Amino acid sequence: QVQLVESGGGLVQAGGSLRLSCAASGRTLSSYFMGWIRQAPGKGREFVAAITWSGTTTSYADSVKGRFTISRDNAKNTVYLQMNSLKPEDTAVYYCTADKLLWRLQIGVSEYWGQGTQVTVSS
Repeated sequence: QVQLVESGGGLVQAGGSLRLSCAASGRTLSSYFMGWIRQAPGKGREFVAAITWSGTTTSYADSVKGRFTISRDNAKNTVYLQMNSLKPEDTAVYYCTADKLLWRLQIGVSEYWGQGTQVTVSS
């Protein structure tokens, strides 16, 4: 079993930055993609970013390219999402997820999920 615990959410003004963290524990995730999915009020799940265990391959939604950066520290079993130039439309609950298949993560049906952390961007 895998436990994912997010932290780092909060309230920020438009144009500001936040860094989300996701600490993983339990079984090894060496063969898993790690990533972030967000869900805004009244909307469906939206893929944000993903990264391989090695960190050599990343994937981003078009809506966040150039503004968000995903990274991981395997020594700490932690994945990060650096969010810059935040916009009000980035407001959502952000979930850390893990799955062996990138496409499953991208469509929001990952095997493992964290509890989510709220990000609110004021205009």
